[in-house]
Amino acid sequence: MNERERVRPGTTADTRRTGGAGEVAALFLRLGFTAFGGPAAHIAMMREEVVRRRNWMSDERFMDLIGVVNLIPGPNSTELAIYLGYLRAGWPGLIAAGACFIGPAMAIVLALAWIYVTFGSAPQAGWILYGIKPIVIAIIFQALWGLRRTVLRGPASIVIAAVVVALYLFGANTLVLLLGGGALIALERLAVRRRHPRDTPADATETAGPPALGGTLLPAAGTIATATVVPFSQATLFFTFLKIGAVLYGSGYVLLAFLRADFVRHLGWLTDRQLLDAVSIGQFTPGPVFTTATFVGYLVGGLPGALLATLAIFLPAFVFIPIIHRAATALRRSPVTAAILDGVNLAALALMAGVTFQLGQSALRDPVTWALALIALAVLLRVKLNSAWLIAAGGMVGLLARGV
Repeated sequence: MNERERVRPGTTADTRRTGGAGEVAALFLRLGFTAFGGPAAHIAMMREEVVRRRNWMSDERFMDLIGVVNLIPGPNSTELAIYLGYLRAGWPGLIAAGACFIGPAMAIVLALAWIYVTFGSAPQAGWILYGIKPIVIAIIFQALWGLRRTVLRGPASIVIAAVVVALYLFGANTLVLLLGGGALIALERLAVRRRHPRDTPADATETAGPPALGGTLLPAAGTIATATVVPFSQATLFFTFLKIGAVLYGSGYVLLAFLRADFVRHLGWLTDRQLLDAVSIGQFTPGPVFTTATFVGYLVGGLPGALLATLAIFLPAFVFIPIIHRAATALRRSPVTAAILDGVNLAALALMAGVTFQLGQSALRDPVTWALALIALAVLLRVKLNSAWLIAAGGMVGLLARGV
């Protein structure tokens, strides 16, 4: 691996723009239409494109970006897309990557929202997802397998990762696990340096991993909204979604708790049934889960409301990325904060493994789905095939298996 690839985010070499906004837009527009499966799958697909197929960066650098992104609130997979576009083509790349990754999902959700309002029900796509979900599991597992060698370095990292997975599966808070992983790795590095002050590897600060995405259980939905309905206004809609986009940590599924607190209980603009339908639409469409905001905006404010809600919930991500990019420089220069970041990244990879286990329990439920996952994994490990083809094939198998 050459020296340029090992440069950390925020350094001089990292800020050299080596591509154009056009190639960034083309890549993320395609991912926007094909990135099914939630944030963990999005991360895996981005790695396949920018590391394995296009060689824009190394695994070490890619994981470092994810670890830094994981420290900020908002939709992490969308923020990663924005960050990758920014590093590849500067400000034009930042805007192109974000808009092209969000745009297709927003358009699809808008169409489904119109159908929902017009006909009074949410379109069902379980037969398609039946075939797609096993493919998504294979894509995530392939990414985990490829990243393990960079992250798991030594017995201590393996033990910490195993503990994080176990605690996550028992319901521990993801942010606490991330920060705890960072603290443990920092302490372990400090102990090693005290015992062997001259033997610390030169690349000791070059580990990282994908963020903790997905897998959080949905809260139980109540029955009815608040007794008083707040009059609708575009300003209230905008600032409510802006607040959510600026403070929400965790998976896209945590979005349900925020939406219910604001739109069902406080404002009274939605019923629980409408909210669950909105989240369901966000789940089975490609692209960011946060496009649930598009659906909610359309329900309460029509097309203007849908556009305003989408802009508001994603706007903080476009602001946070340039800020965190600058902060990454200072964080990586300090051995202590660099070790903390490495621990956060290790915990994040472990959390992604926990998410994969949870998703696999619902996706791999019969011989057909197991066969789909194993065949897809074998293909991914042997051939640099675009995962979109596998997803399309999985959807077709799902249609045939359900007799549609």
